[in-house]
Amino acid sequence: MAGLSRISTTRMSSLICIITVTMLFFPFGCSSPEAMTPKNADTSSTEYELIWSDEFDKDGTPDPNNWTYERGFVRNEELQWYQPDNARCENGFLIIEGRRERKENPYYDPNSNSWRRNRKYAEYTSASLMTRRLHRWMYGRFEMRAQIDTRAGLWPAFWTLGIEGRWPGNGEVDIMEYYRGMLLANAAWASEKRWQAEWDYTRKPITDFNDPNWSAKFHIWRMDWDANSIELYVDDVLLNTVDLTKTFNKDSEAKNPFRQPHYIILNLAIGGTQGGDPSATNFPAKFEIDYVRIYKKKIRNETTK
Repeated sequence: MAGLSRISTTRMSSLICIITVTMLFFPFGCSSPEAMTPKNADTSSTEYELIWSDEFDKDGTPDPNNWTYERGFVRNEELQWYQPDNARCENGFLIIEGRRERKENPYYDPNSNSWRRNRKYAEYTSASLMTRRLHRWMYGRFEMRAQIDTRAGLWPAFWTLGIEGRWPGNGEVDIMEYYRGMLLANAAWASEKRWQAEWDYTRKPITDFNDPNWSAKFHIWRMDWDANSIELYVDDVLLNTVDLTKTFNKDSEAKNPFRQPHYIILNLAIGGTQGGDPSATNFPAKFEIDYVRIYKKKIRNETTK
């Protein structure tokens, strides 16, 4: 303390200034971009305002005011049995867990021609959550921050369906879809043939990101949607632009399914027509979601002089 008293006031002021600048520009601890970005950071721009979100901050079952579930064998001849037990909120994340476990099919019928009924067991379980009949939106920005498991046989997705009509006439948007090494950014609507879709799609191998640790990181997927177009992004990289002047259904009604409200689906599928073979993959597998947020465009207040 005696030595400190001999330091001049000017030198002390300079020392404090240097320490302050050093702390501002070289903070202690991990300095990776993800570590420096707060979980609850507002990613909206000056064009958009937040109107709905689920931050998954409460441990336990997902909020029943926001999410319902698909159950059983649902689509694409996938191997998993969907059930609510495979979804939980933990440490601020929604975790959808795929498991290798046998589940008896209560609708089993050995004489059925339907794949949903002629399988006596499911060898895998997972979860699929929806905002159907709870929340729906038309136009705006749909955003998810998540980490996806990219191992063989896994098929995670963040997507939307229109509230009116039967697929594909209700419209489908795949904001994030992954299988067999590829990210997909798609839109689908009705063709002239029943149950067959017209597609506007992009497939991007994740190796194109030139990051060997890409699968171990969280990424932000988003859709910017208005009456004229849908733009699909990952980490601000534009993957696909869909021209909505060309997406009218080719059926008798000729509606545009992207000019109606849509609801969200979050799911982790296993195997099936596109997912690949999961037999060599160690389970459980996880689709971890940090948040889902919906924004709408701000209304500009312009005054004339």
